[in-house]
Formats: sequence, C-alpha cells, structure tokens
Amino acid sequence: MLRDGQVFWVHNRVRSIEDRARELRELVPEARIIVAHGQMDEAKLERAVQDFWEGKYDVLVCTTIIESGIDMPTVNTLVVERADLLGLGQLHQLRGRVGRSGQRAYAYLFHPRDRALSEHAYERLRTIGEATELGSGFKIAMRDLEIRGAGNLLGEAQSGHIAAVGYDLYCQLVTEAVAEMKGEVPKIPVELKIDVPITAFLPNDYVAKEELRLDAYRRLVAVRTHADVRDIEAEWQDRFGELPEPAKSLLMVGSLRAECHRIGLREIIVSDNRAKLSPITLKASESMRLVRLSPSATYREQSNDLSIAIPRGQEPATYLVGFMQELVEEVALG
Repeated sequence: MLRDGQVFWVHNRVRSIEDRARELRELVPEARIIVAHGQMDEAKLERAVQDFWEGKYDVLVCTTIIESGIDMPTVNTLVVERADLLGLGQLHQLRGRVGRSGQRAYAYLFHPRDRALSEHAYERLRTIGEATELGSGFKIAMRDLEIRGAGNLLGEAQSGHIAAVGYDLYCQLVTEAVAEMKGEVPKIPVELKIDVPITAFLPNDYVAKEELRLDAYRRLVAVRTHADVRDIEAEWQDRFGELPEPAKSLLMVGSLRAECHRIGLREIIVSDNRAKLSPITLKASESMRLVRLSPSATYREQSNDLSIAIPRGQEPATYLVGFMQELVEEVALG
C-alpha cells in the first residue's frame, strides 16, 4: 500500500476466510479490504472483483480463484498462506498474478513454523523460490514432473495445477510456451488423453540434465507411430545406456499412444480396474473377438466406447500398459 499498489492475500479456506479478513482489518485499520471466493453468489463475486479492479479496495482476501483469468497491473504484492499445501503449478500461476506493470512486485509464501514441511512441499517451495527468471515456467514444469516422478505420472494421484490438466495437456502447454518464447506459432496437436496408473519417468541418475529429460518427455508425447517409439528407444540406449524399468514403462506408454493414433482413439482411462476406450466403432466380428479376449468387455454403440476389465493383481505396472496395447491391437485388426 505504501508503494501505491494493491494486494492479493490468498487464504484458501472458505470456512475461515471472513475471519482472516476481519483480523487484517484490525491489524491495518486504514486498509480497505474485501473478500472473494468461489462459493459466493456469482453476482456478489463479480461485484467484489470489479470493485477491487476499480481501486475501491486495497486488499483482496481470496482463495486461489485468482490464479488464472485475472489481470490487474496495479497489484504489486502477493501473500499466500499455507503455501506448503499448494501445488507447484498453482504457486507459479499465483506468482504470475503480480508484477504485470513496470513496478517491482513481491510474493510472500508462508507455511507454519511449528510444523515440519514434507519433502515434496519443501521441494516445491524451494523450486518456486529459485525459478525467478524469464521463462521459468519451463523449468518449473520440469521440476514438477521430477518431484512427482516416482508417483503416477499419468494417473489420478497427480497434484498441483499443471498436473491437474493431465500429462498430455501439460506437455502441450510446455511446447506452446517454448514456441512462444522463440516467436513461433505453436501447432495445435490432436487431443489424446491417456490416464493410466503407472510408474513411468526418466530417473535423474539415468538422464542427468533436466533439459534433456524434458526434451525426452516432449518427444515421447509427440509420437505418432511405433517407429517413432523405436527411434526414441534406440537413441536413449545409445546416449544414456541400458533402460531402467521406469523408462521402459514410459516407452510402453509411447507405444500405447501410437496405437491410439493408428486407429483413431482419443481417450483411454483406467479406473477401478476397468479400462474405457473411446471413440470406437466395432463391427460384429471385432466385438466377438474382444469378448473372447476379455469376457467382461462391454461395448456401448450409442456412446462409441468400450469398457474392459483389467485383471486384478497384475504386476508390474508395465504389464497393464502392455495388456491395454494388446486390446487396442485387437480392435485395429478388424
């Protein structure tokens, strides 16, 4: 306020957000403070944001709803409570809400001093603190993958705003950002969603440089044929040596993507030991073939999707991707 700017104060708990606003009013009586969160009446929320944008208030106490879609050059200070609970993508998006004018901006990320940070929370905060230069989103994207690397890279156990959009869209966003930095027009890829619980990543001790790891992820998400996958595998073996299991799993996902492109699938989702494939149109002979392979298979002609049971207890995770690839190949053989 002393720097003639406004403040975003992020308190991501709707239940106590009014209490926090009241405490701030008591601490700084001269500050004009207003509250905004996603559970407010739509008209009331719009009015609050509009009033803040017009400069009628100095501080907007809000949830993470400001992380996208709000561009206010007069805001030069960001305060985030319990930053340890937010994903790396969210922190990056929030920090991007300030500093949109020529005036220096500040972002303050807080966590409880009486509670030990988890390893992942520490890494997220350390990364956001170090990545301050132009184009840092590229490095943050890379680091976000690595922090969650040993988890479900393509599954539902992802966390954080970037992760929430899914691995495919995530890589697309990175590719678009790089193209934009180079002054190029980004290509709009064919949308393909693969949501499979599998441990698939490039270990740090296999590919040491983060730039090479990110480039490998981007190349793999762009594969269209099995030949593309084989070329990548040969290159990895030549440059980095024998592939570890997580890298082999990553290539298996690449092969699955190639099968999807070959027969026109746009979505494969595994949930509760069932795989949903769509869109797909089966002839009678193809439907019978798939039923023989998987008796619990269910084909819905109206919605053009196929639901198939994945046998329980199948390990390792790479077998799951291999099994799905076999099913996709059966569809393609009609």
